[in-house]
Amino acid sequence: MPRNFGKGGKKRKKGKRLEDQTKRELAFKEEEQEYGQILKTLGGGRMEVYCFDGKKRTAHIRGKMMRREWMHIGDVVLLSLRGFEEDKADIIMKYTEEEVRKLKSFKEIPENVKLESGAGEESDGEDNIEFVEDDKEEEKVNKEKSDDEEEEAEVPKGKKKPGVEVDDL
Repeated sequence: MPRNFGKGGKKRKKGKRLEDQTKRELAFKEEEQEYGQILKTLGGGRMEVYCFDGKKRTAHIRGKMMRREWMHIGDVVLLSLRGFEEDKADIIMKYTEEEVRKLKSFKEIPENVKLESGAGEESDGEDNIEFVEDDKEEEKVNKEKSDDEEEEAEVPKGKKKPGVEVDDL
């Protein structure tokens, strides 16, 4: 029989993550760093990020964060700029919604940054979709209805409307 070299049973990985519950100190940007917001995921640990200095950059997720913190579109991140490549950067930290609000209050990031809350959460059943009625669409539908009514009015009551009926088949 082979020896068991494992580290436990199937319930070993089901513990609570205490890292998420602890509050961490708010990290501000330093020299050669910039704040940004994720626009698109490119695959392979790469993201397209809009930096708040006005440039779009391709950012690579740091290896330590790769499978521990999931990145979504709209997340605010801290980037480490590369000195030798102007259009590339490395993601070194992901901010929580609370930290983003604090950064806004300290005027570190612009006020017009939208928080994409609920990326990994369940929705409340409302999709926030608004239906706007178009007057031209209504006129077309009303015109078609009135045309159908006129055709029915043209046929006398005792006569049948010309065409194929179900009984004829």
